[in-house]
Amino acid sequence: MTCKERILSEEYGEVILDFTFGEGQPEFERQECYTRVDEKFEVLYLPLNRIAGITGSLYTYQYLPGVYGLMADNFNTLSLTASGILQTQRPPLSLKGKGVIIAFVDTGILYENEVFLDQIGESRILAIWDQTIQTGTAPEGYHYGSLYTREDINEALRSDNPREVVPSTDEIGHGTAMASVAAGSIVDGGRTFVGAAPEADIVVVKLRQAKQYLRDYYFLDSEVPAYAESDIMLGIKFAESFAIPFERPVVICLGLGNNFGNHTLGSSLSQYLNRLSTKRARGIVVCGGNEGNAAHHFSGRVEPGPGAYENVEIRVGEGERGFLMEMWGKVPDVLYASLRTPGGEVIPRFRLGFGQSLVYRFVYERTVVTIDSILVEPNTGEELIVFRFDGPTPGVWSIQIYAGDDRGSNTFNCWLPIRAFLQSETYFLRPDPYTTITDPGISLGPITISAYNEVNNSFYVESGRGFLANGLVKPDLAAVGVDVPTVMGNVTGSSIACAIAAGGIAQFYEWAVLENNINNVSSQETKSYFIRGAKRSADITYPNPEWGYGRFDVAGTFEALSVV
Repeated sequence: MTCKERILSEEYGEVILDFTFGEGQPEFERQECYTRVDEKFEVLYLPLNRIAGITGSLYTYQYLPGVYGLMADNFNTLSLTASGILQTQRPPLSLKGKGVIIAFVDTGILYENEVFLDQIGESRILAIWDQTIQTGTAPEGYHYGSLYTREDINEALRSDNPREVVPSTDEIGHGTAMASVAAGSIVDGGRTFVGAAPEADIVVVKLRQAKQYLRDYYFLDSEVPAYAESDIMLGIKFAESFAIPFERPVVICLGLGNNFGNHTLGSSLSQYLNRLSTKRARGIVVCGGNEGNAAHHFSGRVEPGPGAYENVEIRVGEGERGFLMEMWGKVPDVLYASLRTPGGEVIPRFRLGFGQSLVYRFVYERTVVTIDSILVEPNTGEELIVFRFDGPTPGVWSIQIYAGDDRGSNTFNCWLPIRAFLQSETYFLRPDPYTTITDPGISLGPITISAYNEVNNSFYVESGRGFLANGLVKPDLAAVGVDVPTVMGNVTGSSIACAIAAGGIAQFYEWAVLENNINNVSSQETKSYFIRGAKRSADITYPNPEWGYGRFDVAGTFEALSVV
């Protein structure tokens, strides 16, 4: 099979390696299919029977790609005014993102919409890499998908049937909505529509849907939008390649989220974004997710004393096909657990050894519970126990957590999947709404955005909240994310707040890089400038687990710069 055939085949899966495997070995390079992400990560495509322990083990957790969902809850210029964006579009600054590229790694784009055209009717989109279409030519250095350039798109716009020339589209509309808010053109003098950076160029990666083996592992229905971590990382690599230091900045906007990990160091994707955020001419903006009110986080502590335990109760709704729950313990704590089904069957107190996996089948329940233990998870050093519930009985499942001794903190955290990845109302009965920022919003380097309603300056109740599990500050800022006008209708969610912030940061990069004011600025430095200019309320202490360092404000950032 060719490399492209392996990547597309459901008989092959991908693993994300955090080391270079087989470099310089001619036999490996000849026989294997892989794509380098950067100096640390590469994606290797293997037959499913070679992906060891696909239902559990350290190998699975560390190298199997995570899956990410969309962070909009549903699809007025008040949002741009509240963010200080319209003010900076006007003289004397007149910043509209000209010369800056905003990249969206998402569901694609409806490229023919007028908000993505310039004043003479030509496309403002530099390139679309559609990972779902295999009839065209893939970008150089990639093995799959089709690349469509601005020339291709303009040819399509001139034709009677644009889809025959450039067949890429956006069936879901999430990527189109985000792109219109961040970079939509000025239509009818701004009376009909205007985006935050209406003269920025646009790069789009349309992600392919996750393969069936990943959907099976994570219990995802076929119709649920879900995207593999490996495809997202390669999409970001493609997008950031358009950056030219000192000349052509790229702002990467990510409106995707995943609920797993220890909410401290993050996934391979998060680590990759951390490194990109230190590079010049790159701005990385990510959403904080919509899990703040989902009841999918539990934080617990086992009090000292013989036989003491903390009870974790999960209410499983009707029709739930299956789900995973991750439990993370602190170093050097040692945790034990027992489990009780809704019908009263009990798994007695157990302690898993290094890399052990246990499978339980019940007499009166149809559920199969697989429990995997990783004593030292490589990225964090923490203990991880993964509970995988296959066909869970509706009702309340109880997990009792015991401490091995009283010398440590005996604290732990549990997370369920994001709401979009569950089939029914499944949640913790005693949830903790904090530490609910989704990955990769937990990345330290990128700018993480939560959402609020500008009508009354209230925090959007569904938006993810900080801080991280180790106490570090996330989110960084809050942006408008409730009933925001897009070409797909009004949209609510942290992804749309992220898009507003991305457009505002493109304005800043026009001034900083294109106008030679701070032409070597990085994403991390950009974050500090916007923190200095954020709006803050007198009755809130900052940094704050909901608001970060305040409300995103482009005009305020320039006011802060003018004082320096």
